[in-house]
Order: sequence, then C-alpha cells, then structure tokens
Amino acid sequence: MKFGTMISDITASLFKRPVTEKYPLVRYPVPERLRGHLRWDPEKCTGCGLCAMDCPANAIEMIVIDKKAKRFVMRYHVDRCTFCAQCVFSCRQGCLEMSNDTWELAALNKEPFNVFFGEKDDIECILAGSTAQDT
Repeated sequence: MKFGTMISDITASLFKRPVTEKYPLVRYPVPERLRGHLRWDPEKCTGCGLCAMDCPANAIEMIVIDKKAKRFVMRYHVDRCTFCAQCVFSCRQGCLEMSNDTWELAALNKEPFNVFFGEKDDIECILAGSTAQDT
C-alpha cells in the first residue's frame, strides 16, 4: 500500500460517522423466528425424555424422580445448546418451544447456563444431591 493512499484513507475516516450500533441503548425488534431460550410447559409434558434423546448437543437432561407420580426435572444446559430446535420438533406433546424474546446469553459465571424446569421441591431435591434415576 502506498503512503499517499494510506493518508487519504485516514483523513477520510476522520470525517465519517462510526458504523457501529449503540446496542444497549438502542434496541431493535427481534425477528419472530429467532431461536432463543427453551420454554417448557409442565402441563403437557409426560417426561418421556424424547427431547433429551434427540438433542444433538446433549443440552437437555430428563431427571426422573417418580415416573408414576409424574415427578421429573428437566435440566437445560444453555451453554451447550446449538439452538437447532430439534427438541421442539421431537416433542410429541408440544410442551417445548424456542423463545424469541429471551436471547441475550452473556453472563459472568456459569450459573445462569444451567436452567432447571419442574416443581420447586423436586428441583431442590435434585440440587441437594438425593438419589434420582436419569433417563
């Protein structure tokens, strides 16, 4: 690159406005078909574990506490998820969907990347480390 060309590029860039967006201050509407965080409807779920079996990234774990009483916890690893929505297509009951409003995934530690779905008592039981049968 010639010195004269470089000087002309530098002077031209001094008088242009920046191309960057002011993201946190100015937000644009997200597309409707954007694949964000996974949403789970516990009313429809039967705990079959088909979503966990079909997940290519192993981002979903179905932890069964009591199959007869329909007590189970779904663990969703957001940091492993590729947002392919294979779990949504595999779910026969239609209890999973990809959210288009929760998509910002930045965090300072790994705690927000492990999401537990289920009853509060069952989640506390799993976190306490009691015996549970994984499927």
